[in-house]
Amino acid sequence: QVQLVESGGGLVQGGDSLRLSCAASGGDVSTFGMGWFRQPPGKDREFVAATTTDGGRSFYADFVEGRFTISRDNAKNTVYLQMNSLKPLDTALYVCARWPIGYYSYTSSYDLWGRGTQVTVSS
Repeated sequence: QVQLVESGGGLVQGGDSLRLSCAASGGDVSTFGMGWFRQPPGKDREFVAATTTDGGRSFYADFVEGRFTISRDNAKNTVYLQMNSLKPLDTALYVCARWPIGYYSYTSSYDLWGRGTQVTVSS
């Protein structure tokens, strides 16, 4: 059974950077698109970024504004989210997911989810 495990979250100050990782175990995710979502406190889950199977195309939410970069290393079965210039509004639980088909920003397009890693940005 394939599992996704996120890591790399933490407490940082505004303007700092973090690199999140999403490692897949129990199966190969290289033939799937992958995405990152986040859930701020008290709010619904929202799309952050997604990438295609080979990482050749990437998609981002408007609020990213060029600060985040999604990438993947299929040899390691891992997807990353590099986050720079973090803001307090970026505080959320960040979750990675497997994207087999459908529109990249719809949660219904993803069929497997990790438990997430918490990112907290102080002002």
